[in-house]
Amino acid sequence: MVKPKVGIFVRHPYCSMQSCNGVIAALSESCSISLFSTAPMEDSYFSKLDLVIFPGGFGHSDAFDFLLTHNSNAIREYVSKSGRYLGICLGAYWASSHYFDILDSVSVTQYIKSPTSCTLRPHAKDMKVLWNSVPKTMFFYDGPTFSGEDNYSTISTYPNSDPMAIIQGRIGLIGCHPEAQEFWYSSYSYLSSKFIDRSSELRSFTFDLLKNT
Repeated sequence: MVKPKVGIFVRHPYCSMQSCNGVIAALSESCSISLFSTAPMEDSYFSKLDLVIFPGGFGHSDAFDFLLTHNSNAIREYVSKSGRYLGICLGAYWASSHYFDILDSVSVTQYIKSPTSCTLRPHAKDMKVLWNSVPKTMFFYDGPTFSGEDNYSTISTYPNSDPMAIIQGRIGLIGCHPEAQEFWYSSYSYLSSKFIDRSSELRSFTFDLLKNT
């Protein structure tokens, strides 16, 4: 069986090594993975991919302009020509109209600014979510939520029922971090006993997205 070809953007700390490594650990057995960064890439690189992934990290989403100076137009064209995009946390923000502008009438905003958010601070949190209607917890660090015209599928929701993970056609966005590994939790004393491996959720989400043409 031919493995799907996946390109992951990495530029620490914005799309961080920690997030990138977590994605690789979750998908490496089932996908053929390559990495790209800020250097100009040939158009042929993207045309051979089944999926591009923009993971999360640290820093303001407006870093987009200098990080993607050379490749943003190529990625927009890739998506417009049946390419697939998966954004996690910061990568999800970048799908919005302020950045790649690849969504159809969907707003991407900070969950902590939702009027009914369960948290008002962008700190690390073991977030309670419903994933395919099943209660779970997942690492959260100032991730987004999504709103629109009911033209997407909601895979997961936050405690207040705001969307946490959605798929719109060939675009998949996740506000929390299913790729989080145990050391993410042990870095915070108040989270050290709460780690649960959620890589299977990331794999299922990825392969649901890969089915869309």
